[in-house]
Amino acid sequence: MSSSHGPIYEITLSVDRQIIGAFDEWLAGHVQSMLDLPGFVKAEIFLLDDDEQGRARRVTHYYLENDSALENYLAGPAQQMRQAGIDRFAEKFEASRRILRPSDVGDAEHRPLQHCLNCGYALAGQYCGNCGQRARSRLISIWELVRDAFGDLFELDSRLWRTLVPLLVRPGQLTRDYLLGRRARYMPPFRMYLVLSLLFFLVAFFDPRDNLGILYEPEAPVTEEEEADGDPSAGELRQEIIDELAAEGILVGDAADEALDELAEGADGGPHLNISTDGAGCDVSDIESADLPEWLAKRLTVERLTAVCERIQADDGSSFLNKLLDNVPSALFILLPLMALVLKILYPLSKRYYVEHLLFAVHYHAFVFLLLTLQIIVSRLGQRVSLPEDVIDVVLFASSLFVPVYLYKAIRRVYEQGHAISLVKFFMLLLAYFLGFGFILAFAAVFAAFSI
Repeated sequence: MSSSHGPIYEITLSVDRQIIGAFDEWLAGHVQSMLDLPGFVKAEIFLLDDDEQGRARRVTHYYLENDSALENYLAGPAQQMRQAGIDRFAEKFEASRRILRPSDVGDAEHRPLQHCLNCGYALAGQYCGNCGQRARSRLISIWELVRDAFGDLFELDSRLWRTLVPLLVRPGQLTRDYLLGRRARYMPPFRMYLVLSLLFFLVAFFDPRDNLGILYEPEAPVTEEEEADGDPSAGELRQEIIDELAAEGILVGDAADEALDELAEGADGGPHLNISTDGAGCDVSDIESADLPEWLAKRLTVERLTAVCERIQADDGSSFLNKLLDNVPSALFILLPLMALVLKILYPLSKRYYVEHLLFAVHYHAFVFLLLTLQIIVSRLGQRVSLPEDVIDVVLFASSLFVPVYLYKAIRRVYEQGHAISLVKFFMLLLAYFLGFGFILAFAAVFAAFSI
């Protein structure tokens, strides 16, 4: 540790493994150039474990004489020194900076630690050489917490925007870059998928009146007169059905007249058509004659199916629909490895590992979630600002057409095959996708039905 009581200028560097040798060589010369500047007393370089993206990490500490020396550097040559690294290595490294104060001020509370508080490893600097944790815990400000939480959202050059823009407008580019080793500039694939899927289901199914009902005033109860005006009576339903049957030629001549007479007599308590508005009954007796495997027949008994049917009809399928929606995210997640397996079969000569095909499926599903989220937002905003429905419909239809176009272009960019063979595999992949989605959705519906 330096005896200087001035500030410590810390720079944390995350570097692509492909250039780490050249970068370390450059960093040594760069540190020496920094020490040639007025006010710089000493410098130390710490090697940390790789970050979660597999990038090498380096931390440099520059000890300065006083605050004035740091201010003079930041106001003067700082930008030029930073630009030197950018010109040499472009986007293959990231740097973050902060200002620290010396911890060796003399009292027992701030005395340097001898062992890491996390793993017990002997310390030889500001960071643990075993686990990478900082030697001394320090309090951080609320502003730093806010900046860490929302920094990627508001910084135009953050990894969030550098990921979402190519994901949306450049089919297959993220997958291709990732396979070529260009990973540090983008969000990790599975993290991006989880964030976008969560955002979609939040935007699509979050109803503030249901989830935050305490913040809204209760709606006025519907009176009997309003309910009677809003719901058709049984007589009106009978008349409507008879009119439709007569228009289609099913009831003609005397049959139509008799039906009308019965309808009129029913109003006075006489014979009438038995039309119920409460829904159909639960007749599942055909299950007994179905040729089912023994293990399935034991579970799909008539009594059990009847009970399930009655529970679904009790609230017009509302509970069933909610359960089904709860199962959809899991169903889509299960679909990812299945589609990756289909891609592995479709491209046996690509020499790509299964996980590389899985990466393609993850990026494509993330794009679909992002596009669906944008469609919902555009639709709701359009209704808010009173845009013509035709304009909204055209926008939604055009963006929906982009989904299969995106898939085809992504296949072409990632697998680099000709148009003819790519078209054939594109339609085969679409067929497999719809079959797989229907199969998994059917299972999700079964689980939802037996879970209510």
